[in-house]
Amino acid sequence: MGDVLLLNADAQPTSYLPLSVINWKEAITYVWMDKVVVLDWYDDWMVRSPNWETKVPAVVMLKQMQRRRGRPRFSKTNLYIRDLYTCQYCNTTHTRKELTMDHVIPLSLGGKTTWENMVAACGPCNTLKGNKTRMKPKCKPYRPDYYDLVAKRKQLDMPIKHEAWRTYI
Repeated sequence: MGDVLLLNADAQPTSYLPLSVINWKEAITYVWMDKVVVLDWYDDWMVRSPNWETKVPAVVMLKQMQRRRGRPRFSKTNLYIRDLYTCQYCNTTHTRKELTMDHVIPLSLGGKTTWENMVAACGPCNTLKGNKTRMKPKCKPYRPDYYDLVAKRKQLDMPIKHEAWRTYI
């Protein structure tokens, strides 16, 4: 417990990449500064000061719309989301700890670290491929847009810390 779902003014999470979650102290600060509207509360959790007391919010919505990034940044997490945590060589789903990032065209052969040249790979497949180009990924790597990544993120399990979150994600 302690995480608060942060929604944009349109009642959608400000980000799915990662899911927009803030800690309870930050949420209470936003409530105190009148920057958010509280949509749901943790029923069994109170915070007290000498002259103020409140329940801890579970879901808050910003009063002013926050712009979304047009293009998602390249990161290991976003790459794994694009590839649905699946090795692109053996087509097996893995945990984050079991995956690595692989250059389709190795750096030693002039490959770059870009969306179009990187795929998720399990350790054994990455080792087997090495710095060769004979193994080809099952799906051609591409640069996803924000909405593509969000759609893929929604296919994966999301941590639900409060039942009210299900309404918004």
